[in-house]
Amino acid sequence: MAVSILLVEDDLAIREMLRLPLNRAGYDLREAGDVRSARTDLLQEPPDLVLLDWMLPDISGLDWARELKASPVTKDIPVIMLTARGEEEDRVRGLDVGADDYIVKPFSPRELVARIKAVLRRTTPTSSEEPVEFRGLALDPVSHRVSGNGQPVSLGPTEYNLLHFFMTHPDRVFTREQLLDKVWGTNVYVEERTVDVHIRRLRKALAETGHDVLVQTVRGSGYRFSDQP
Repeated sequence: MAVSILLVEDDLAIREMLRLPLNRAGYDLREAGDVRSARTDLLQEPPDLVLLDWMLPDISGLDWARELKASPVTKDIPVIMLTARGEEEDRVRGLDVGADDYIVKPFSPRELVARIKAVLRRTTPTSSEEPVEFRGLALDPVSHRVSGNGQPVSLGPTEYNLLHFFMTHPDRVFTREQLLDKVWGTNVYVEERTVDVHIRRLRKALAETGHDVLVQTVRGSGYRFSDQP
C-alpha cells in the first residue's frame, strides 16, 4: 500500500508544484487548504505523514502541529513543517512543538522527497531486534513500547529511535554529528541544533520515571547514556 501524505497548504500554486513529484515518488497525496479541512480528512483516515504549512488562514500550522503531537491518537504521525520563516529561532520553535523536520521555502521538490524518505525511515518502528533494558528502563522493539520501573513512557518516533540507539550503545560519548548520522541517517538535511531539541524532549519524557539522568551532556563533546557520573 502506498504511503499516504496529507499536504496542508493554502497556496494552490505550491500544492500544484508538489503534486506531480510526490505522486511520481509513489506517495498517495491528499490535500487541504486549511486546518479545518485537514482535520476532517485526518479523521476519515489518518495519513502516514503530514506536510504542514506554518501560515494558514484559520489556525497556524505551528498550533496544529502542537495539537497533533499532544493527542495520543495522532502523536506518532510524522510532521514536516513547510515555511518561509528561516530564522534559527523559528526552526527551534517548530521542532519544540514536535515537528519531525522543518523545511524553509523556497525548496525543490527533489529535496522535499528526500526529506520525506528520511523522516519515514527514522519514524518506522524496527521489529527485528531484541528487547533492551538498562537500570529499570526497558525498550521492546517488537511492541514499540518503553517503560521505566514498570511504568509506561510515552515517546515520539525520533525520541524512541534516539533512546534505542543510546541503550544499545551505553557509556560512549557521541557528538551531535555522530548522532545525526546514526539516528537520522546519512544524506539528511538536519541541523545539529535539532539533536539538542530531541535530547530535551527525551529527558522530559524520562523524567517521569527518574531516568532522565541517564542522558548526560558531555561538555564540549556531545552526549552519553550512562549511570556513571
